[in-house]
Amino acid sequence: MIYSEVEQLLGYSFKDLGLLETALTHSSYANDFLGDAGKGNERLEFLGDAILDAVVGLELYRRYPDKNEGFLTKLRSEIVCEKALGEALISLGVNSAIRLGRGEEQKGGRVRLSIIADATEAIIAAVFLDGGLKAAEDVVLRILGRTIDAADHGELPGDYKTDLQILCQKSGRNNIRYEIIDENGPDHAKTFTAAVYVEGIKLGEGTGSNKKQAQAQAAKQALSVLEDTGAL
Repeated sequence: MIYSEVEQLLGYSFKDLGLLETALTHSSYANDFLGDAGKGNERLEFLGDAILDAVVGLELYRRYPDKNEGFLTKLRSEIVCEKALGEALISLGVNSAIRLGRGEEQKGGRVRLSIIADATEAIIAAVFLDGGLKAAEDVVLRILGRTIDAADHGELPGDYKTDLQILCQKSGRNNIRYEIIDENGPDHAKTFTAAVYVEGIKLGEGTGSNKKQAQAQAAKQALSVLEDTGAL
């Protein structure tokens, strides 16, 4: 993949392509072909990690004006985790441009989430150094927009159902039950409504295009109820 294709996928054109090249250079490539592992993307990765936290934190702060610091911190950690970052860059198609050393290439490094997540952070830093914070913010939201939306709907690995289960178990409430209480629409476009009961008490309802999504939304509402009552 040539750099112009990467720029198109990122939605950003670099003034200094050397920054993009470094961001896409794993230390194994730098060691094998540049004679110095320090010429890889690790310094950019360090900077990108901080920028990523700031940009995602600002986006969540805007999206959830009524949520507390604990909620925002947890949600951000789910969005910027290794798995989410790696899968987001794979989905965008940029991972194929990462430069790897011979051994790392043979071991499947191109689809290794840790390597791809590091490259994501390095790319964000490269955009920041090349075009400033607003450019970096735009690229972060382009890369992670779907991930943030998925987190908003409780569809990331650390989802609302898991959060509800953990919270309830901590307080000794182990009886959690989900029930699909309504289905609407034709088979190819159904909408499901789910309810969640904790110790027999209905705490939330949610709708979605599939049962899993509906249950996640019900759990999300239940967590809000528990938060409002001071249980969180």
